[in-house]
Amino acid sequence: MNTRMKQLLDDVMPKVVEMRRDIHRHPELSGEEERTASRVADALSSLGVEFRDGVGGNGVVGLIRGARGAGRVCALRADMDALPMPEQTGLPFSSENDGVMHACGHDAHTAMLLGAAMVLARMKDDFAGSVKLVFQPAEEANPTGGAPAMIGAGALEDPHVDAMVGLHVWPSLATGEIGIRPGAMMGASDRVFVTIRGRSSHGSEPDRGVDAIATAGQVLSAFQTIVSRNVSPLDAAVLSIGTIRGGCRYNVIADEVVMEGTVRTLSPKVQDMMPERILQVAQGIAGSFGATAEVRYVKGYPPLLNDPAVTATVRGALLEGGGARVLDVEHPAMGGEDFSFFARVVPSAFLWLGCRPADADPATFAPVHNNCFAPDEACFPYGVEALVRSALAIVNDETGR
Repeated sequence: MNTRMKQLLDDVMPKVVEMRRDIHRHPELSGEEERTASRVADALSSLGVEFRDGVGGNGVVGLIRGARGAGRVCALRADMDALPMPEQTGLPFSSENDGVMHACGHDAHTAMLLGAAMVLARMKDDFAGSVKLVFQPAEEANPTGGAPAMIGAGALEDPHVDAMVGLHVWPSLATGEIGIRPGAMMGASDRVFVTIRGRSSHGSEPDRGVDAIATAGQVLSAFQTIVSRNVSPLDAAVLSIGTIRGGCRYNVIADEVVMEGTVRTLSPKVQDMMPERILQVAQGIAGSFGATAEVRYVKGYPPLLNDPAVTATVRGALLEGGGARVLDVEHPAMGGEDFSFFARVVPSAFLWLGCRPADADPATFAPVHNNCFAPDEACFPYGVEALVRSALAIVNDETGR
């Protein structure tokens, strides 16, 4: 199997690279992935893979049925959308869509899933069951994301998916490394908006007003005690205020300040606690200054929780393959990922695929969501192999995990 797998990977890799570069050159924002979805549909059609398009927007769902009959169903997922960022990589296939760039590697994800489809389509005589290929739009469209719409449109049904696997290029890991862990893999990603209202007055007479800026400063400081004093040291949470807007003139006491921030958590219990506690702190501090506070809390992506049994199956398959170095991730990341919506519906495993060249300095290699992010194309064979081996391990898992 290993020899045949290597031959198939070698055969499809030029097409994977070609597809990735084409998608990279023509990036599309969340909800606008029409060209990308069309390229995916054309590629599946050329493989003779049955598919549905327009699933939950621009989603495409392919299905490869094993020739050995009915059985378990594994879904593999790739996201397709880009970010509203100007590209500065200098790549010969840089974005031709001004102000839009594949800065999070979704072009690579899509191309690698198509590579997995090419391999699995040629291996369908070797397995029972089916493999679904889920090409998802709008992963970057927090707080809604694209996964819920695909789930609502039946992407995980007909046939019903038993387990699901996704991956993300990960520049913190070197090419040839794959990270995996059971339980929390990535954090919930919520947004919070806080408006402090006071009363304006002349800057020389602060006693005649209620200073919204001074109040906001105290609220901001008190917010940090929510994490340090209301979240268990054994859990993790981040509350970061990214913007503060207030005041109209140097000699006027501000009557309004608006703050916007992000809340990241790993535990659903902690995620559920944060909105009420933020409201209590904001209103309590504001009231003590004679001001008022309004809080709007928007829940985004839930924590991404890897199912222990599926993770064990996938980890075993990767170790059996022997190509990549499998790392047991010690700490989850606090970044959000809307694969978490799929993982709440079916048992799932999410992988981090190392994409930093061996000679690159980890301290300076561009991270995701950076204008210069360019994953190492040498990671693609490892990603395609990981998807294929994961799918085969799941459909062939006779324990029914």
